[in-house]
Amino acid sequence: MLAGPHGAEHIRPMVSLRARGVICSLLLATPRLHAQPSPARAVPRLIVLLTIDQLRADYIQRFSPQLTGGLAKLSHGGAWFTNAHHDHAITETAPGHATLLAGRFPRSTGIMTNRAGVEDDAYPLVAGGLGYGASPRRFAGTTLVDWLRAKDARSRALSVSVKDRAAILPIGRSKADVYWYSPDGRFVTSTYYRDSLPPWVTAFNARHLPQRFAEKSWTLLLPAGAYPEPDSVAVESGGVDFVFPHLLPDDSLDAASALRGTPFIDGITLAFALDGLQALSLGVDSSRTDVLSVSLSATDYIGHRYGPDSREMHDQILRVDRAVGTFLDSLYRLRDSATITLVLTGDHGAGTIPELATSVRPLPTRVTIVSQIQRLRADLRTAGVDTLAVDFDQQIIRADRDAFRRAGLDADSVLNVFAAAVRAIPGVARVDRFSTLLADTLTDAVARRWSHQIPASARVDLVITLTPYSLWGSIVASHGSPYDYDSHVPIIFFGAGVQPGRYDGFVRSVDIAPTLARLAGARPLERLDGVVLEAAIRP
Repeated sequence: MLAGPHGAEHIRPMVSLRARGVICSLLLATPRLHAQPSPARAVPRLIVLLTIDQLRADYIQRFSPQLTGGLAKLSHGGAWFTNAHHDHAITETAPGHATLLAGRFPRSTGIMTNRAGVEDDAYPLVAGGLGYGASPRRFAGTTLVDWLRAKDARSRALSVSVKDRAAILPIGRSKADVYWYSPDGRFVTSTYYRDSLPPWVTAFNARHLPQRFAEKSWTLLLPAGAYPEPDSVAVESGGVDFVFPHLLPDDSLDAASALRGTPFIDGITLAFALDGLQALSLGVDSSRTDVLSVSLSATDYIGHRYGPDSREMHDQILRVDRAVGTFLDSLYRLRDSATITLVLTGDHGAGTIPELATSVRPLPTRVTIVSQIQRLRADLRTAGVDTLAVDFDQQIIRADRDAFRRAGLDADSVLNVFAAAVRAIPGVARVDRFSTLLADTLTDAVARRWSHQIPASARVDLVITLTPYSLWGSIVASHGSPYDYDSHVPIIFFGAGVQPGRYDGFVRSVDIAPTLARLAGARPLERLDGVVLEAAIRP
């Protein structure tokens, strides 16, 4: 379906890692579908953006009878937009996170792909963290954090995730407290933000929570009969370790790294966020609004390895539901819930493993254009053109037209031949000239999403769209297409200033930031692509 009308030892669930030891029972809010008389709205002291990486919109409905924690609480008591989408073509982690507090499409934020994300050798990691340097240097424009600081310069922000891009991009270029997970089991940052880790981060790292999972197992939260999905699908996990239980390495360092692919990393991330909330005194001052952004990454790692229809994914959604419930209980013990506005969403969805999508026509497949690229480069070499005169970023193709002109060769003729060859590959739905694609955005949903991905001024010649559920490369399951299964995520506002209800109209991820700005009484500092979701705001 195309885009919408507009477009070992037994380890108990991560609930056992109670942030700061706070254990509360969960009271589910009763949904209110109609406006109720209420006092004038107060500006929230704290805005919480909770992003679950690869959270498909259908997960909440699919597993609803078994949800008893945070996902249940938010969906029952919040303003739930059930037809929400990332309305851009390359539905990946970096572009998705960059839209959430910016209110602008990737064409405006400058974060059009994961590759054009946050890696930056100019800003190495501090305290010996493992991985590349990182910064928001490629991000353009402002975010909600900047708008709040324009209103009150004392406004603070904390953003945390396992992934660097998921921690950095929601905040944009703002200097704030931004931390992500190093494979050695520590939370780190880069010199873009600070030269050393603050004492509270060092103290958290010194607890060595990830390393304690060595030799422990991810087992099912509920009895096996509660899961209708088979636990013996060999295509999952590349045919390796695709049956429960999933044993973590006995080496503590290896276990800390492998923990990223289990539900347990989400509980650790949430505990870290709560420590930061306290250390930075977020949400305490009644005269300002602070921001806490938390992105939970385990769902994405598990989805890529086992797929969205696996027993592992089913168990992960149950576990992240409980982990978020514990987080909310803890948060509301630390801060007055009446002063907090929270929004839950995802950065993209996911598609079924191609080999399992047997009812889809044309049959999905795994696509590569390596031979077509090799043939093109051979032709360029023969014609005396630099073989790098055509740049390939998977589905985006750019030509260096100056190089073609110097060789007396017509770039369009060469690109036409290449495009025809790629169109003939099974799994390729279309190869479009980007310049002409923009003319069809009113009637063509795929074209609209490509137009939101790349600015019209960009020197992009061709864009490739695969058939539904087809994938680039050999990763077990993935995302990144302009189709609804990759774009559809939940958006749920909850708490201070929010009018609970369930809303089925088409909305976009870029609508989150202007809605939060309205609730916080902040003025965006630039033109936005998103609009205020008035239905979410209590009169």
